[in-house]
Amino acid sequence: MDGPSDAALMVCGDQPMDRLTTILDLDSGPHTVNDWADSTFTCTYHLDEGALVISVQEAADKASALKYFDAMQALAKEAKPIEGLANLGFPAYETADGSAIFQKDNFILHVDASNLPATIGPESITRNALAYQLSTTILACWIKHP
Repeated sequence: MDGPSDAALMVCGDQPMDRLTTILDLDSGPHTVNDWADSTFTCTYHLDEGALVISVQEAADKASALKYFDAMQALAKEAKPIEGLANLGFPAYETADGSAIFQKDNFILHVDASNLPATIGPESITRNALAYQLSTTILACWIKHP
């Protein structure tokens, strides 16, 4: 693969940026830096409070993605499955330090808010809530524009 798919590029796109700006009540979108290496597209949002990192690992197929997801979950510290309606029908887990990870099709989406304070923004939402809300925003875009 020469570069990230359109779906992967969405993690640095308008929808997550708008959602983040709204949740944190920012005057403007934060500066972002992106990278493509080892079949993973990474977008780092530079916030005053720290870096928020959203990455998408692109696997060869859905089975490979699920195998990688399962391995990540097994290795993750304090991983807790996201269950019921909250997982939107996809394999998903969160970590105690502020990450949300979802597997959809041949993608593994990882929203990592672990470098941020325990609570953030005018509503004092938790890192986990922020990671989850941004994950669902991206997944909604992927469902709408596969």
